[in-house]
Amino acid sequence: MPKEKIERQKMPEQKPQDRIKNFNEVPIGFPEAMAMQEANRCLQCKKPACVKGCPVEVCIPEFIKLVAEGKFVEAARKVKSTNALPAVCGRVCPQESQCEKFCIVGKKDKPVAIGSLERFVADYERNTNAVKIPTIAEKKNIKVAVVGSGPAGLTCAGDLALKGYDVTIFEALHKTGGVLVYGIPEFRLPKVIVQAEVNYLTMLGVKVETNMLIGKVATLTELFKEGYKAAFVGTGAGLPMFLNIPGENLIGVLSANEYLTRVNLMKAYLFPEFDTPLVKSKKVAVVGAGNVAMDSARTALRLGAEKVYIVYRRSPDEMPARKEEIHHAREEGIDFQLLTNPIEVLGKDGCVRGIKCMKMELGAPDESGRRRPIPIKDSEFEIEVDTVVVAIGNGPNPLLLKATPEIELNKWGNINANPETLATTMKGVYAGGDIVTGAATVIEAMGQGKIAARSIDKYLTS
Repeated sequence: MPKEKIERQKMPEQKPQDRIKNFNEVPIGFPEAMAMQEANRCLQCKKPACVKGCPVEVCIPEFIKLVAEGKFVEAARKVKSTNALPAVCGRVCPQESQCEKFCIVGKKDKPVAIGSLERFVADYERNTNAVKIPTIAEKKNIKVAVVGSGPAGLTCAGDLALKGYDVTIFEALHKTGGVLVYGIPEFRLPKVIVQAEVNYLTMLGVKVETNMLIGKVATLTELFKEGYKAAFVGTGAGLPMFLNIPGENLIGVLSANEYLTRVNLMKAYLFPEFDTPLVKSKKVAVVGAGNVAMDSARTALRLGAEKVYIVYRRSPDEMPARKEEIHHAREEGIDFQLLTNPIEVLGKDGCVRGIKCMKMELGAPDESGRRRPIPIKDSEFEIEVDTVVVAIGNGPNPLLLKATPEIELNKWGNINANPETLATTMKGVYAGGDIVTGAATVIEAMGQGKIAARSIDKYLTS
């Protein structure tokens, strides 16, 4: 059968009626035969456009060829030669807008399922206990600090460790992984997967110090005095934005950050084994339509909510969430209230009783390129809810930056970093991820971690 005639393999997943009652992963993963079948769809292009769409430069055709040949462990090692977090990327990376977007097979058919194959090989290597430490460069005995253990920090640390540097990650929370563990629900990215990726980095020699809030416990200047010769700042965008509407201070209004962190790090998803203090909701409105909004809405459903709404002021075409997340949310029964803008949170006895909204229509595009929502006169209506989760974006984490005036910020409070090298205005300090770009994707943060690692290596060896 010609390769282009093989249909794209659909990864098996839990049925909607089952998965809304648990926090287990929704997609179950490819079995071996299905992975090989999908890998055989790859045309092995001489000039692979898919690689151009990958911020961490995965050797895509090479690893897929190995999958097609049944060489799964070799395929995993090929991926890990450039990507330290393949099991994470295979699950949460927006492949449809990156590598798969440029896949030649996708010009006439559905693109090769690159992300699903990446997940498969990473899981296969881990599940068969075949994880092996690659060749590490000779130890340089040069200390580098990485502040923040999100995707940018983990990638930077892994790449520097392979180059022979003595790397220490400083993480403010008690768990390593940053947004991968506090922001993404268990049913999309299990904690054991993130921990396995972190364990791999420690096998490379990376040291991890948790409960270390740099900017409070110690400053970057103090780290340099302790013998660190360079530092990477990947502290992310963890400062929640709010709507600034009446009633937002009522009991039952939470930022998505707080909501997901309570569920993820305080283990509310393991109730009653862990009785985490979290508002018990019957009807929930989640404001926003990005991945974080979908995560919050689908989490509320699994925690027992009878009705969950997505409230978004634009149309389906403007929703920033991945198509897969929107599809899963709709399958699970989330009610999408689109072209709808919240104007007030309604309360009774200090608690949320509803949300007052206004219908919108779309006008000309704004500075984001999306059509600007315009209120429709006399279109107000109320939705009865007892919980409102605000998921409209985050600002840069300010704690370290307040203690480091040497680092120049832009008007949004993000770090001004050289776009080529990611060097900041403080000598020896580099930055990447959401703290530089604003809230973006896991894979974009990882790409910046790679660039920064190269720049730090060049800085320390020149």
